[in-house]
Amino acid sequence: MKVFVTAGEASGDKLGAALMIGLRELRGDVEFTGIGGERMIGQGLDSLFPMDEISIMGIGEILKEYRHLKARIRQTADAILAQRPDVVVTIDLPEFSLRVARLVKAVAPEIKIVHYVAPTVWAWRPGRAEKMRGLVDKVLALLPFEPEYMQRAGVPCDFVGHPVVLDPVASDAEAEAFRAAQGITGEMALVLPGSRRSEIARLLPIFQEVAERLVHERPGLELVIPAASNVAPAVREAVSRWPERIAVRVIDPREDPTGAIKRAAFKAADVALAASGTVSLELAAVGTPMVIAYDMSWLSRQIIGRMLLVDTVTLVNLVSETRAVPEYIGKDCKPSEISKAVCAVLDAPGAQRAAMDLTMERLGRGGEAPGLRAARAVLALNFTSKE
Repeated sequence: MKVFVTAGEASGDKLGAALMIGLRELRGDVEFTGIGGERMIGQGLDSLFPMDEISIMGIGEILKEYRHLKARIRQTADAILAQRPDVVVTIDLPEFSLRVARLVKAVAPEIKIVHYVAPTVWAWRPGRAEKMRGLVDKVLALLPFEPEYMQRAGVPCDFVGHPVVLDPVASDAEAEAFRAAQGITGEMALVLPGSRRSEIARLLPIFQEVAERLVHERPGLELVIPAASNVAPAVREAVSRWPERIAVRVIDPREDPTGAIKRAAFKAADVALAASGTVSLELAAVGTPMVIAYDMSWLSRQIIGRMLLVDTVTLVNLVSETRAVPEYIGKDCKPSEISKAVCAVLDAPGAQRAAMDLTMERLGRGGEAPGLRAARAVLALNFTSKE
């Protein structure tokens, strides 16, 4: 059985690796090709090119990189058509993934295509669901309310659970050991500016201003930045220019190969300031209260702001059906307001606990591994190997 898998960022790489493990467990005769990062490469994938070359988010950013992105789309589709795999699994990045799917289906409609991570049609641009009809054979959803939206548009969709429910979590003892090793005796805040280069460039200056306000309001507050591997050098370089009065530590994943230090930091923190995204679920998994902030280019802000169908984009709020996590998105992403919210959460951290627990329960904590569920959903397409 031949499987072509594509991922373009850390979260997709994680999903892809778990899916690969699940497929091997259920069906041993699997050969993988495609695009991926360290986790998928560790499972035997020979990546067609570095995955961060397609990790582009935001309308303005996509337009800027359009020529290069278009070339990678064509290269990927050509590789699929040359290999004729039994199934193609495109993970997230719909701007890339669905264009690849369209090129492939136009020439070889018999190739099954699965898109892993349902588009956020519940948040904006609901017409995206209809556009997937006939283009992909199945969608795999991470959130329990998503299949209804896809099926309503005539697109088969299975909820397979979210991988965050299986993430290892540090113990209280490990959290205390982290604090002791770092010499942190007072309040501690995580700063999580995202895993994309564009996010670091846009958000880290804003988060720096928040940090300056916080250390003024909360003397002794210490900041820890667990950087994503693909942006760690950029984060270190930027933080090196922050004022000395800000006590900040960067956890470089190259110095933390097992992720144990990052996990301990997540558990040890009193609060987190985080970019919008799946990191809110990682924080919920360890019970660390948070404030979410995110900004984008002026063009993206104008277009998305007019199309948004929900009053929150934070996954903890959406899955728990609460608004327990404060968020500051787009024009509201102002350091003065964000810093006030962080201080408020530090003063009353318990308000988010119930929402975080409910979120983990609804995402599948205690059930079958999401990667295995995803593999079952792929195999349920009932194709047979060409071998």
